[in-house]
Amino acid sequence: MARYTGAVCKLCRREGVKLFLKGERCFKDKCGFERRSYAPGQHGQGRRPKISEYSTQLREKQKLKRIFGVLERQFKTTFKKAEMAKGITGENLLQLLMRRLDNAIYEMGFALSRREARQFIRHGHILVNGKRVDIPSYLLKSGEIVEIAEKSREMTGIKAAVEGQEGKSIPKWLEVDRANFKGTVVSLPAKDDFMLPVQEQLVVELYSR
Repeated sequence: MARYTGAVCKLCRREGVKLFLKGERCFKDKCGFERRSYAPGQHGQGRRPKISEYSTQLREKQKLKRIFGVLERQFKTTFKKAEMAKGITGENLLQLLMRRLDNAIYEMGFALSRREARQFIRHGHILVNGKRVDIPSYLLKSGEIVEIAEKSREMTGIKAAVEGQEGKSIPKWLEVDRANFKGTVVSLPAKDDFMLPVQEQLVVELYSR
């Protein structure tokens, strides 16, 4: 499937907020957003035009897509599923995105970024309930067990991610045993777990036009 392959720091600069797309680098002085927080392009430092309601809604959608690394077609499909499900559409949308396998791997601390998590999944390093899963968009269910394949646990990238997670909090809907490279989905993500710099209602309003 197609993926954005450009400079990810430009995405943070375009949205005007740090999206933590580059792992450890986002927490250091070398972070591109910290050094140049203005929008990319030759007019990035110029006077910003008045932002319309549509533009505000569009930026929230783009921000959410970029946080989870989802392209337009897949995002629309996910939104339709959220719209058809019972409950509040915006909360359903966030829950579906958070239940993605690549997001769970990142939240469990087995990858330094969602992009890296997708790479681990694509290369066959991840097991779900003991079976290899190579689809980053796989939706996890409550009770499912996610683990790093035994032969992959000595990989430099995975070991670095696990060692760098000391002190990092784990979302309440996940339970992690880092010593055994294993995590469990104890429940589906709830509203309190949506700690994202996004106003999901604006995304709903955009698609309701």
